[in-house]
Amino acid sequence: MSLDNVISLKNALIAIEDHKVLTDVSLEVEKGEFVYVIGRVGSGKSSLIRTLNAELPLQEGEGSVAGFKLENLKKKEIPLLRRKLGIVFQDFKLLSDRNVESNLEFVLKSTGWKNQQDITSRIAEVLEKVDLGYKGFKMPHQLSGGEQQRVVIARALLNDPEIILADEPTGNLDPATSSDIMNILVDISQSGRAVMMATHNYHLIKKFPARTLRCKNEKLEGANLSEADFDRLIQNE
Repeated sequence: MSLDNVISLKNALIAIEDHKVLTDVSLEVEKGEFVYVIGRVGSGKSSLIRTLNAELPLQEGEGSVAGFKLENLKKKEIPLLRRKLGIVFQDFKLLSDRNVESNLEFVLKSTGWKNQQDITSRIAEVLEKVDLGYKGFKMPHQLSGGEQQRVVIARALLNDPEIILADEPTGNLDPATSSDIMNILVDISQSGRAVMMATHNYHLIKKFPARTLRCKNEKLEGANLSEADFDRLIQNE
């Protein structure tokens, strides 16, 4: 494994309890790399991401994420692993009873931050990165879907993660807003963080090309998609 690899799987079995989802998965992702994972609903995209963040245990094979070995990961190590990951979901999972700044403060305090000045400074920093420096006082319901997803990305960046795992992050957004979110994610990868994004939005992949993997028939394979392939996939969406 290269020293630049932040994700590595070798002969891995991705499964939900006794149900095999992906078999014999081998994968390496380097720092600063942007990787799409595509496939039909139920093909294993989300299960792969859930395995990488230790929500699902690695059933067989070897795995390493941000320096943590997945095959013998202890329960007490899971929070430490997740501090090195930023997770971006399709459904924003923001706390509806508090404003944007309080949402972010909750995450920092729950991951060990104590100094209020440091907390306030870090919140301002990540909101600025997603161009929301002026909306920290807003409640989630006062924000558009695109703004809420920007808050989610800011939340994912709080602990300076090595890896961003994004599961259908543009699934509930219109095309223009989706492009705005993609620009942010691409900028994040160019800053040296790996970004792995599960999606079925082939318009976006065509617009923002990057390495693409496909979940199909219980396998994870490299997908060298031509213009014709994209057009066919888009027509079948």
